[in-house]
Amino acid sequence: MDARLLDILVCPLCKGPLDYRKDKQDLVCKADRLAFPIRDGIPVMLEEEAAALSAEEADALR
Repeated sequence: MDARLLDILVCPLCKGPLDYRKDKQDLVCKADRLAFPIRDGIPVMLEEEAAALSAEEADALR
């Protein structure tokens, strides 16, 4: 994932920062507890494509 792209991407819902999880290939919004997938190197920033994080996953990111 390109670091310059990560610097400008924000959560489409709350406009908050995103964390990149290399192992799962997704971008996580801690505030909304959503993980946006990265497919073929392209972030999919659609709410309907995002996966809800479990409470345990969200707590692990803090």
